[in-house]
Amino acid sequence: MAKPQEKVSFGERLKQIGQVFSFTAKQDKWFIPLLVAAVLIPAALTVLVVLLTGGYIWIPIGVMLTLLAAVIVLNLRSNTAMMNAAEGQPGAAASLIENMRGDWRVRPAASSTTQFDMVHVVIGRPGVILLGEGNPQRVRGLLGQEKKRLSKVIGNAPLYDFVIGTDEKELSIRKLRSTLMRLPRNMTGKDVNALDKRLGALMARPQMPKGAIPKNMRPSKGAFRQQRQR
Repeated sequence: MAKPQEKVSFGERLKQIGQVFSFTAKQDKWFIPLLVAAVLIPAALTVLVVLLTGGYIWIPIGVMLTLLAAVIVLNLRSNTAMMNAAEGQPGAAASLIENMRGDWRVRPAASSTTQFDMVHVVIGRPGVILLGEGNPQRVRGLLGQEKKRLSKVIGNAPLYDFVIGTDEKELSIRKLRSTLMRLPRNMTGKDVNALDKRLGALMARPQMPKGAIPKNMRPSKGAFRQQRQR
């Protein structure tokens, strides 16, 4: 079930803005110059208009325009910086959708391999969405297995699948959010809840990752002997 959004205090909101500001400034060398320009240009125009007209009514309008320009620059450049940082990172697609607005039920790495290939299962108003991250060949195999597994419980719900990447026929993580938002709303909220419950029952038992088990995760031979003796 989707978690209800918690109310954020004014102090926490300022703290979040400060974190976004700091992160964007480290990732984007053009952020500070653009932000300075976004503040100075409206401020200078406001001062000029006040001096020419003598109308002090322009001061609050200029302040609002300056704040609006600063917010627009922060929003655009922070989104670009986050996309640059997320590109190529395992699990980035699931993390991005978990922070999207709307009713999106995300099950990260519902299917995976020991080489960090993974398929995330997303449930929303469009239906069921599978997102594959990792090596394209292995990911397509995982997608096929996941489709076969989910077909037992999703019924007539639409099923979409995407491979996240930068090559042809792959979906760039930069376009993931807009792509999902453009999908048709095929299901009602009630349908989403019912489908979420069915998939929850199916996925209650975790799957072992596909591929060779790392040596540090293998049980000792003594453990097998103890099990046989029981």
